Amino acid sequence: MKTADFDFHLPDSAIALRPATPRDSARMLCVRPGEALRDLQVRDLPGELRAGDVLVLNDTRVIPARLSGVRLRGDSAVAVEATLHQRRGPARWSAFMRPGKRLAPGDQIVFGAAGGSDRACGLTELNAQVLEKRDGGEVILDFELSGPHLDEAIKARGAMPLPPYIAAKRPEDDQDRADYQTVYARADGSVAAPTAGLHFTPDLLDRLARAGVETCFVTLHVGAGTFLPVKVEEVAEHRMHAEFGEVSPETAQRLNAARARGGRIVCVGTTSLRLVESAARADGVIAPFADETDIFITPGYRFRAVDGLMTNFHLPRSTLFMLVSAFAGTAAMRTAYEHAIATGYRFYSYGDSSLLWRAD
Repeated sequence: MKTADFDFHLPDSAIALRPATPRDSARMLCVRPGEALRDLQVRDLPGELRAGDVLVLNDTRVIPARLSGVRLRGDSAVAVEATLHQRRGPARWSAFMRPGKRLAPGDQIVFGAAGGSDRACGLTELNAQVLEKRDGGEVILDFELSGPHLDEAIKARGAMPLPPYIAAKRPEDDQDRADYQTVYARADGSVAAPTAGLHFTPDLLDRLARAGVETCFVTLHVGAGTFLPVKVEEVAEHRMHAEFGEVSPETAQRLNAARARGGRIVCVGTTSLRLVESAARADGVIAPFADETDIFITPGYRFRAVDGLMTNFHLPRSTLFMLVSAFAGTAAMRTAYEHAIATGYRFYSYGDSSLLWRAD
């Protein structure tokens, strides 16, 4: 397969810069094999599911992972920006740095103070050293602080890492600290939101429960690699960045029990789907899982456990558009996206939603 096979024209105006208000008022396109497309709203979700179905939600919490600072080397100082990508230890993070070409192992990075009177953990600045330089602007940073002290310092100094398609058009602001977080976020660790979950409200969750739809939580910490474009011509040559995920024994048991009684597993977001499929055995039984996953789902993949997927609209040539094409069928997704663009659906992180059912 060629990356160009997953290209389509997306007007720049289709990328949403702010979410719908209220969250569950966003549009939702229902794509079911053999049926006509249906235009709904997210608040209609309870009517699309059955009692005994299980929604799988990713409870990761986004941290303010974009840090501005200065690279110090001798008498020279250069402004840099880091987007933290994956935690490597109590004091270490891998990060994507700009400008990455101007960094070298041993460089000192000073990230800015949170404010004149703030001395979080006894410091007004957050200092790190470049330990290792990797391809694509990725580096390993070793911070002077560690553990919870480092976490608090990052929260004090960092900005929400909005996708580049939004950040290029407007700066991050205080509203994003609420908007770019699901209402059920719990486990700190992501540098990008599991955006399909941004549409949920407490009221919608209550109505789903009253309709007999169960909810289960998994945790997959989304890395900044989710924003990286596919640069190779052959899809098979693309390498996914690994992300840490966990399916607890309790969640695995509940999902298996639901499948045994005829309930459907519906993942909210591609992160939840990738994690559940990583945990599933060849026979579809879901095992407890706590490890990194770099699963890359493209057309031809045989799904083991997931029946339905709620997800936002993705960008051309992206691994996520490849995933939904694998799930619902390439032709069906091309038709769905043509309809979405023609009828004004809003794309990407703050955009509208779709409810996809698996094409066998």
